[in-house]
Amino acid sequence: MPAAANFITFLVDGQLFGVPATEVMELARFHELTRVPLAPPAVAGLMNLRGQVVTAVEMRCRLGLPPRPEGQQPMSVVLRREDVLVSLLVDQVGEVIELDDSTYEPVPDTLRGIARELVRGVHKLPGKLLLLLDPGKVIAGLAVGSRRQTLSPTPL
Repeated sequence: MPAAANFITFLVDGQLFGVPATEVMELARFHELTRVPLAPPAVAGLMNLRGQVVTAVEMRCRLGLPPRPEGQQPMSVVLRREDVLVSLLVDQVGEVIELDDSTYEPVPDTLRGIARELVRGVHKLPGKLLLLLDPGKVIAGLAVGSRRQTLSPTPL
């Protein structure tokens, strides 16, 4: 981990998570989704982001957490990984914070389940713990389309 890095933070079921800012393309309000038949449960659907197909991953499901309360719209953290765009559906977007190695620690033994596999470390912040997600592991096997894939009208 570099000496200092910026992270985009967000909340999922009251827990604070972060991803490297260098991997985030944009933060957005919820977009309408198209369901994908036979997709893994964590794939909420596909969204159209300015003509590009983006796989939307429901982070509550991906982390094994309870579903979002009825009527609460998620926010979208759009990641750019190689030629794939993936939207992480989260409860609330936080802030961009700069962190250095002084607050970093490995994944604690108390973290269990799938979250243990998806988190690559933690930062101890005043009064809270920031769980750093490994974007590659979060989206492994879930992305449906490539960044170059665009939505176009169906030929007649």
